[in-house]
Amino acid sequence: MNTIRVLPELLISQIAAGEVVERPSSVLKELLENALDAGAAEIQVTLDQGGIKRVQVDDDGGGLAKQDLPLALARHATSKIHTLDDLQGVSTMGFRGEALAAIASVARLAITTRPGDTAHAWAIRAEGGSGGTAEPAARAAGTTVLVEDLYFNTPARRKFMRTEQTEFGHCEEVFRRIALARPDIAFTLKHNGRVCAHLRAQTLGERAAALLGREFLEASFPVEAQAGSLRLHGLAGTPQAARDGKLRRADAQYLFVNGRFVRDRMLSHAVREAYRELLHGERQPAYLLFLEVDPRAVDVNVHPAKIEVRFRDSGGIHQFVLHTLKRTLSPAAGEAPVVYARVSNSESGIQQGFHLAQPAQAYQSFMAAATAAVPLPATERSPALGYALAQLHGVYILAQNEAGLVLVDMHAAHERIVMEKLRNSLDAGAVARQSLLVPAVLAADALDVATAEENSAALERLGLETSVSGPNELAVRAAPALLAGGDIAGLTRDVLKDIREYGASEVLSARRNELLATMACHAAVRANRALSVTEMNALLREMEETERAGSCNHGRPTWYQLTMADLDRLFMRGQ
Repeated sequence: MNTIRVLPELLISQIAAGEVVERPSSVLKELLENALDAGAAEIQVTLDQGGIKRVQVDDDGGGLAKQDLPLALARHATSKIHTLDDLQGVSTMGFRGEALAAIASVARLAITTRPGDTAHAWAIRAEGGSGGTAEPAARAAGTTVLVEDLYFNTPARRKFMRTEQTEFGHCEEVFRRIALARPDIAFTLKHNGRVCAHLRAQTLGERAAALLGREFLEASFPVEAQAGSLRLHGLAGTPQAARDGKLRRADAQYLFVNGRFVRDRMLSHAVREAYRELLHGERQPAYLLFLEVDPRAVDVNVHPAKIEVRFRDSGGIHQFVLHTLKRTLSPAAGEAPVVYARVSNSESGIQQGFHLAQPAQAYQSFMAAATAAVPLPATERSPALGYALAQLHGVYILAQNEAGLVLVDMHAAHERIVMEKLRNSLDAGAVARQSLLVPAVLAADALDVATAEENSAALERLGLETSVSGPNELAVRAAPALLAGGDIAGLTRDVLKDIREYGASEVLSARRNELLATMACHAAVRANRALSVTEMNALLREMEETERAGSCNHGRPTWYQLTMADLDRLFMRGQ
């Protein structure tokens, strides 16, 4: 059995900044990682008041010897690494030897532990950083770590704790990540005396179904590939599932490196690129992926919370992940290809999609003479985009202007109009909102609730007012005035997803256009909605007054002009 020892100063200097105990979930993460490193086969988590009152982790791992207990509470004392060379190839979840000391400095901590070959257990207590001596105790083989009254001795930090439900939401997400990483281990989660999750040791598919929903498992492709020391395996959601929004947790995106949950821009980019040609617009795939690499080829000591990593060969790993997922999502994996018939006018740069029952020669002739006609300026006879004639299949508006026929994609056009109005409102300080007579209610997990509560100011700036209406529900009581008739529940769910993934400040700055595009999409008139001639004309007039109205928020054209000459060529008039 490895013994705990104080690290030499040289090694301490190479270790990243000290662990910051931000909230109960960060305590839980450290205790769970210690249990995994101890070789536990079964782990039980007990929380009270969202973890603010109590975080307790019981495991059946190897335990600690009596002489190691005082060192377990000392800073930079660990059994997991001993030299600088060890640090360069870390294979354990924990390695800095500072988490328990950091926790003990801001909480009441007790450790009860018993190695399997000893007659009885030993216990030690610490309060606010002051530790006692080891005393005999009763316990089966394994370890119990009890953390109570977080920040009891630092009231200034304790007042920044959120509500019990919010803190539990963060703890539940930490539990989910650890449990997904190790389906071979049994886990139990209790909160305020109630069992929230009981997971036996199972296959990855069974664990994914238990934590992410049966829909996720049924709408996923298995991933398995290996190249030298690199291995990628797990589950990748089908493009249809992401596009149709059928998954209960359509935003479920979990990526692990050597069993550790990470957020890595390079890996995320590789995944997005693999799906890029399969998903339209801002749709996001769901995935549960595990990347295994040589521990010496990845640096896990670049972030205090160990949630970021740095790869020695990032380019090679990017290509490996990208091509593996592309092969997985190819028709050979059961995915039928989607074929788009598009003809591009190289002179105008406009793409046109046609399926016409006409002689091939006439069609080719039409496309070879076709030019990028621009709507004429408004005249006494008609405005630039003309007057509406009819609606085609609830999708396109047909309008007549002085040049000929204008085809308008009504949803794409309305998207651009709404987005520009939202952009102007946000630039003015905040989006004008309207109280809803009947609140829009959406199903929400604990993490959604936590995100809404923690970012209420940002949501209000976007015109959304939310409140908790039930254990798994959020109520939207006010929405942007421009969106009041749109899909408020879907919009709120997408906004919360963006905030959770990127942070409120990033969403309101660098990713503002993407967010506004999402909001506009939920507000725009949907396909197959019948519009009166008056409504169609009103839309055309708004297009004429809107900047960048020639394309939608996703870059697609909103209208196309066919002149009388174009139509004459199409029907071979005068030939």
